[in-house]
Amino acid sequence: MNSKNASLNKSSSFVVKISHFSLSPSESIVAGAYTTTRTHNNASCLLFWERHLQRLAESTRILFNSKPGFLFKSDKPMPSLLSLSVWDSVIQSLVHDSMNKAIPIVNCERKGSGELAITTLVCGNLEKLGGNENVDEERISQILDVYLHVGSYVPPVFSVRENCANLAVVGPGRDVAMAKYSDWYRLRKPLEKLRPDLVTELLLSNDGDQILEGCITNFFVVCHKDSREVEAKSLHGYGSMPSLEVQTAPLSDGVLPGIIRQLVIEVCLSMGIPFREVAPSWSKRDLWEDAFITNSLRVMQHVETIQAPSSWEQLKLNNWKEVLWEEKRFKDGPGMITAAIQKEIMERASSEGFPVSNFI
Repeated sequence: MNSKNASLNKSSSFVVKISHFSLSPSESIVAGAYTTTRTHNNASCLLFWERHLQRLAESTRILFNSKPGFLFKSDKPMPSLLSLSVWDSVIQSLVHDSMNKAIPIVNCERKGSGELAITTLVCGNLEKLGGNENVDEERISQILDVYLHVGSYVPPVFSVRENCANLAVVGPGRDVAMAKYSDWYRLRKPLEKLRPDLVTELLLSNDGDQILEGCITNFFVVCHKDSREVEAKSLHGYGSMPSLEVQTAPLSDGVLPGIIRQLVIEVCLSMGIPFREVAPSWSKRDLWEDAFITNSLRVMQHVETIQAPSSWEQLKLNNWKEVLWEEKRFKDGPGMITAAIQKEIMERASSEGFPVSNFI
């Protein structure tokens, strides 16, 4: 095994390719399935690490079976009858092997305190795959490469106005949404020409009304139910708002099964907060009381404004300045329900944290 001395660049980040265990500040990341998380409590634990490994295994399995071009840079069919539990075992073993090599180096090279952002990418190596060989558990381990990217990260403070998100609805949902894959960074680039000034995240919709998710986030609204749907019930102190519910698009609509998305659902159910998996409707935005987006770095981010084109046809224009935008603006700061969900998730972050010391 060849290795190089670790050297951090100005952004304190580097890449570890486990197949040869090489460290490089600028090594390009190839196509593959990936997941990103961060540390918590001054880099003492990883946020929801086991959930991330499970999602990474599921993404790898989906790409291997249905979209090999996003994993191998080849569209050659590579069906596998391996169970999800086998994929879980293989991915966990490969990733933990890489972490055991990388984290001690990171701890030696990093300066000061603070959190770390860690991206783990799994890609296929066709050179290791023989002609007509059966792809069993042993072969899967041999044909997959694992990369790590570790960088310093400063989590934004929740509820501070300067850290609020400003969103714009700009384009259709993505292919193979159930998997998280690096090629999405390339595929979404055409949407950038429609990003208005000061917009921090782009939202996806197939019809201009039903909002699916963000490019790198899941999207939620806290909205008033239609009057016919209101139920007079009091649950965990939220009975004063019986007409409010949290909404987000269902996975069947074509959205990523985000780690924090699932936690929001679990928290709502456990706290008795009304929740419904339905794509928020832009045409009913007057019913929206609050909105937030989620991902594994920022966890939850309150939304200040959302823009959408007055006509879906306008997105055929070449520049966002040519589009006539409509805007929904929310009150300053997150509402009671959004704040309660965020607080509970951060409490679970500590209880579900995976000790970084396990890799030392």
